[in-house]
Amino acid sequence: MTPDQIAMVQESFKKVAPIASTAADLFYGRLFEIAPAVRPLFPDDLADQKKKLIAMLATAVNNLHQVETIIPAVEDLGRRHVAYGVTSGMYEPVGAALLWTLEQGLGDDFTPPVKAAWTETYVTLAGVMQKAAASVPA
Repeated sequence: MTPDQIAMVQESFKKVAPIASTAADLFYGRLFEIAPAVRPLFPDDLADQKKKLIAMLATAVNNLHQVETIIPAVEDLGRRHVAYGVTSGMYEPVGAALLWTLEQGLGDDFTPPVKAAWTETYVTLAGVMQKAAASVPA
């Protein structure tokens, strides 16, 4: 990621943070709409899961400028997701739901360069998670 992309992601996330609860609702609603097969992986009550999502996003976004400091935690997250039943094919709809949520939350501020920066962020972090997940013995 370039410094400009990192700055775009961090600045745009500041606009999402105040609507974090709504963003989490949008994200999970969209995810379950486009990938209904993932719904059973989540508890019926998503309140805690939504808080975890926003906290994880905030941590990742706030540390993009020093991404090496969060890589071990991202790898651990990827390994833990294997135990939850997450497969590599599930990362694509999660990314799509995230980008859709950001588009809804940011409106006109979700410009093509901002979308590209968020896409690069997600692809990078999801790639780290998937690589770590692949190292988990079957």
